[in-house]
Amino acid sequence: MVYIVEDFSITPWEAKGKIDYNKLIEQFGTKAFDETLKNELASLAGEMHIFFRRNIVFSHRDFELILKDIKSGQGFFLYTGRAPGGPMHIGHILPFYLTKWLQEKFKVNVYIMIADEERYLQRDDLTYEDATKKWAYDNILDIIAVGFDENRTFIFQDTEYISKLYPKALRIAKKINFSLAKAVFGFENSTNIGIIFYPAIQMAPTFFEKRRCLIPAGIDQDPYWRIQRDIAEGMGYYKTAALHLKLIPALTGIWEKMSTSKPETCIFLKDDEKTVSSKIMKHAYSGGQATIELHRKLGGNPEVDVSFQWLYYFFEEDDAKIKKIEEDYRSGKMLSGELKQILVEKINKFLTVFREKRENAKELVNVFKYEGKLAKQMWEME
Repeated sequence: MVYIVEDFSITPWEAKGKIDYNKLIEQFGTKAFDETLKNELASLAGEMHIFFRRNIVFSHRDFELILKDIKSGQGFFLYTGRAPGGPMHIGHILPFYLTKWLQEKFKVNVYIMIADEERYLQRDDLTYEDATKKWAYDNILDIIAVGFDENRTFIFQDTEYISKLYPKALRIAKKINFSLAKAVFGFENSTNIGIIFYPAIQMAPTFFEKRRCLIPAGIDQDPYWRIQRDIAEGMGYYKTAALHLKLIPALTGIWEKMSTSKPETCIFLKDDEKTVSSKIMKHAYSGGQATIELHRKLGGNPEVDVSFQWLYYFFEEDDAKIKKIEEDYRSGKMLSGELKQILVEKINKFLTVFREKRENAKELVNVFKYEGKLAKQMWEME
C-alpha cells in the first residue's frame, strides 16, 4: 500500500519526503491520539510517557479498546520486531522504549520477532549467514539492552522458530489472495515468492494469545495490521490494535528518513563519543540563520532544526527545559552550535549507559530466547 501525497510517500519499506501526519491519518483511516485517550491512559498508568506528552504517538487503531481491556482485567499483549540487516541506529531503538514502558506499567507479555528471513529475502547484498547469525545476534543484544522483563518477554528468530510459526502462518495465508497482497504491498512479477509469503509470517504473532494484541510502530507498518484486522475475527481472534509513532528525522533533514546505508543520516548505537560529535556538528540540519548577527536578530526555526527535533522527540524529557530551549532558539539567544552541543552531550550520555547494558545483555540472550518463563511457554506451544 503506497501512499503518495503531494511531496511525500510512505510504504511498509520506506518513507520519503516531509510527512504530513494529519494527511496520513486521513489516508490510512486511523484515529488521532487525542487528549481523552491521553488522560485515560495517564490515569491507568500513573504517569505519561514522553511519546504521548509530545504527540510522538499521533495515531492509533482501537486503543480505546486496549484501555477497556485493562480496566476489565482482561489485559492485552504487545508485539514488535526488527529485521536484522545491519547495525541498529537511534531511529530503530527508540520505539522499543515505548514498548518497554507499556510492559512495565501494565505487566504484560512482549513478543519480539527477529525477522531474519525478511531482510535476507529483501536484500541481494546480504548473505543468509549475515542475516540469521551476525546481525540477528547483534540486534538482539541492542534490544535486550532496552531493559525488558526477562520473564514476560520472548525474543524469537523466524528461521529458528518457524516450526511454531508456520501452522498459524498457513491458516493466515489461506485467507489472503495474491490480488490483495499485490495491492497492499506493491508486489511485482520480479518479487521473489519468499517475500510474497512473508506477510503471513509477520501476522502470525498477533494470534499468540486469545487477547487483543497491541503493536507500537511507525504507521508505515500499518498495512500488515489492516489485513490482520480483516481476517482476525473469522479465525477466532481479536483485531489487533496499534499505536503509530512519528518517524524521528534523519540528521540531514526532517524530510528524510535515517538509513543504515547513509551513515551521515543517523547515529548508530555503536558510535563512539567523537563520532557522535562529528556527525551532529557536521550533518545535523540547522534551523538557524546564515550568520551569527542574523541569528541574534531573527532567531532560529525549531520546526526544521534536527537537533531540536531529536531533543523534543526523546532526549530532553523535562518539559520545562525543552520549552526554554525552544524559546531561546527562537529568540536568537541560543545559537545553532550551542543547540547541537546540547544534543551531543545528551546522546553520548544515553549511549554510554546503553553500551554498558548491551555488554550485560550477552549473558541474557538464552534467557530471552529459550529459558525465561514466557520463552519456555512459547517453545512448548502446540
